[in-house]
Amino acid sequence: MKINIAEAHHRINNIIIRTPLITDDYINNFLENTTFFKCENLQKIHAFKARGAANALSKLQKNLLEKGVATHSSGNHGQALAWAAKIFGTQAHVVMPMTAPKTKVDAVRFWGGEITFCEPTLQAREETLQQVVERTGAIFIPPYNHWDIIEGQGTCAFEILQEGFEPDFILAPVGGGGLLSGTALAAHQFSPKTKVIGCEPKNADDAYQSFHAGKLIPVGAANTIADGLRTSLGDITFDVIRKYVHDILTVTEEEVIDAWRWITFYLKLIIEPSCAVPVAALLKHKDKFKGKKVAVILTGGNVDAEKLRLILP
Repeated sequence: MKINIAEAHHRINNIIIRTPLITDDYINNFLENTTFFKCENLQKIHAFKARGAANALSKLQKNLLEKGVATHSSGNHGQALAWAAKIFGTQAHVVMPMTAPKTKVDAVRFWGGEITFCEPTLQAREETLQQVVERTGAIFIPPYNHWDIIEGQGTCAFEILQEGFEPDFILAPVGGGGLLSGTALAAHQFSPKTKVIGCEPKNADDAYQSFHAGKLIPVGAANTIADGLRTSLGDITFDVIRKYVHDILTVTEEEVIDAWRWITFYLKLIIEPSCAVPVAALLKHKDKFKGKKVAVILTGGNVDAEKLRLILP
């Protein structure tokens, strides 16, 4: 499947926000490098997922779009699809695990999405989704394992690479792999010297295991605070990651929480714990990135208020 990330960016440019790329003198001094943070927490629906959803719906033929769209999601893809559906004048049906953060459930409802809850397992999500699709006739828009989604997510790295500098590294979290796949393809096309590194919680390390084993290994019970990264890679995203990603680093739950606290208080931004995973990898492997230009994708800012207590002094 041939994708065109530059064309996708042109297609959705008037729908999404070109989010800021910021740097901080204190952080650069501490890390002994130059780190830029791509603030997708300031994106529409406060997450990068808006890019993929907007791209996928913009490419749907009118007769299919009129049927409505459906997906399963722990939150950000669900609300992105609901938001995009409202823009394109159709109905979104979202299957969500009962454990999904309240802020994400509320956001799906705000944008007019119809929610069906299920047990917090991939099997339950897929089975419930199938029932919804059969009942409504809606078109399934996968959260990550879909070329149009990958193409849309790649526009985030495309914007980074249009800023007039060539990063030595781009760090992105990895759950289902849509963002990491799109980032790797963007770098491969527009900045081949840039190394793309996936960052993953050790408690949900299917991408790490799959990458090093050379075969797809689904995640079991993913007990991580980074709720957006509990899903497994798909066959499409794994194939892209295996070919174009330089490495995958893992971090512990304690390292995620410490990095979440660190970035919140030093960068003064509200982010989700999933965003803290690449920050944790940056801190853990400080020597690896010393003297380098590093771009870190902060993927979203949809976090429940009670979870923020975990990072208070």
